[in-house]
Amino acid sequence: MNAFMDTIWAWLQASTWPSHQPWTLITIMLMGGVTMLARSFFFISQTPWYLPRWAQRGLEYAPIAALSAVVLPEIVMTHGVFIHTPFDARLYGAIAGATYFFWRRGGGQAVLGTIVSGMAVYLPLHIGLGW
Repeated sequence: MNAFMDTIWAWLQASTWPSHQPWTLITIMLMGGVTMLARSFFFISQTPWYLPRWAQRGLEYAPIAALSAVVLPEIVMTHGVFIHTPFDARLYGAIAGATYFFWRRGGGQAVLGTIVSGMAVYLPLHIGLGW
């Protein structure tokens, strides 16, 4: 291991990078290794892994929770402050997308239609009217 690190260090010293860059590269490589090891635990084991029913049920709602945690603040806030005017294109685009989704009852191509209908309202208001 020590010879490997010496080889990497010699290569980094011979490169044309600024002096602080080798440590950045080493840190990124080590973080990638730790991430790969942590994510491969499920594949390394010889026995199958089973989640309890309560965990499986909870994971069914994880994508919805993550999406709402990312999208909802983007719709109702600007620079960390709640929107205080009705002239914001994001509000009307979100309403149009939600209306289409509930009109289709989530079936068929509801996700694509939601995106298209929301953007069809958002873009003219944002680009055309400058909202």
